[in-house]
Amino acid sequence: MALTLSVLPDRFAICHMSSDAVLPDWALAPPFAAAVRTADELSLVCVEALVPQQVQAERGWRAIKVQGPLDFALTGVLSSLAAPLAQARISIFAISTFETDYLLVKEATLERALAVLSHAGHRIARAG
Repeated sequence: MALTLSVLPDRFAICHMSSDAVLPDWALAPPFAAAVRTADELSLVCVEALVPQQVQAERGWRAIKVQGPLDFALTGVLSSLAAPLAQARISIFAISTFETDYLLVKEATLERALAVLSHAGHRIARAG
């Protein structure tokens, strides 16, 4: 399965808060934000520049977007991306939305990740 991928321009942070934390306004600012609350934690993904220094966060992530929308009947979308990256020892943080999927990789591994994904048969849509 060949997918078309693009890279979002911002740097992102993956934040960790207590499960009962109030969802902060800065966490949902455009152009990209994700929040997942479980009984154990509140995880946030948002633009790195918006995250207060005192918030526990992994900073320096870049987002690779799968061009969608993707049909819910498709199988193996994340696997076709995650497997070659795992083989190349590039860690990911995956987020799925109603229309598509996003893979976050550390900025230091972005170019290598794109090369691996291209070699795996995916198309990289470059800006410009």
